[in-house]
Amino acid sequence: MNAAGCFSVDTPFRRRLFLLYYLTVIIIGVPANAFSLYVSCQHIRRKNDLGVYLFHLALSDLTFTLGLSLWMDFLWRGVWDHGGYLCLVSIYSLYTNFYTSEALLCCIAVTRYLAVVHPLKCAWMRKVSTAAVIAVAMWVLVMGFNASTITWEDSYQETSMFSLCYEIFLPVSQTLVNASIARFFLGFVVPVLIVFYSTWSTCLAVKSNRATVDEERLRILKLLTVVLLCLVLCFGPVHVVMIVRMLLLHGCVSFKWFLCIYKVSLAISSINCLIDPLLYCFITRTGQENVKQVLIFFLGKQRSTEEVNYVC
Repeated sequence: MNAAGCFSVDTPFRRRLFLLYYLTVIIIGVPANAFSLYVSCQHIRRKNDLGVYLFHLALSDLTFTLGLSLWMDFLWRGVWDHGGYLCLVSIYSLYTNFYTSEALLCCIAVTRYLAVVHPLKCAWMRKVSTAAVIAVAMWVLVMGFNASTITWEDSYQETSMFSLCYEIFLPVSQTLVNASIARFFLGFVVPVLIVFYSTWSTCLAVKSNRATVDEERLRILKLLTVVLLCLVLCFGPVHVVMIVRMLLLHGCVSFKWFLCIYKVSLAISSINCLIDPLLYCFITRTGQENVKQVLIFFLGKQRSTEEVNYVC
């Protein structure tokens, strides 16, 4: 299949729509995740293991969101103009964000499960030092897997007319097929099953535990529900699309109906960078306190400005 011949399937209008979408993600995601870094540091100072996972989650989302500027340039120009090495770095950043986020969300669900169901047996698992080791191990595993599966031939193609980066028009190698199957099962199915089991078991334990106050019970259920929904809704579509591409698509005609689905699934996955801050800022107690402090600060500043203007 000739990638150059398939490239005309995409349209400038559709690229502009995605450009506006990703611009919105950057405008909201950068300050939200920067603030989430601050909130997670407050958790860590209070010796809360949850803060360690939230910190690494915010760090992953922030670096990915900043890297979206390269994709925005591609959407504006219509061609990739940054060479093969930056193309590989961008794809590496994308998949690293995918699977570090999923791994860390699993860690959050499992640690909440252990804290509620096995509070005494697994107390060592909820130490800040243990959480730090686990978080770093997740980064190492994900980055190692990506380094072994992301190849030049599957990611970048340069012709006399233009360059392509991470396009479905590129030929599919056996390495990419094997990597996509591994990503689907190890990077999506397994995390969803782990989080679902942890969430379900925690919900049953919390409901049957009369010692847990209603406010704390609701906070735990909210946290785990957001984690599960984030995994399924953000990462589900893009992994299904990976498998469909491997199994069903042959020739440019197939891409005419599939390209929009492919682009939308990638766009949905980036919503993860906007949903994750909900874990820190609106569900955890520390996050709620910090949000209130920021709101009080800006409201007080606005009132002071209005009073000065009134006097003048």
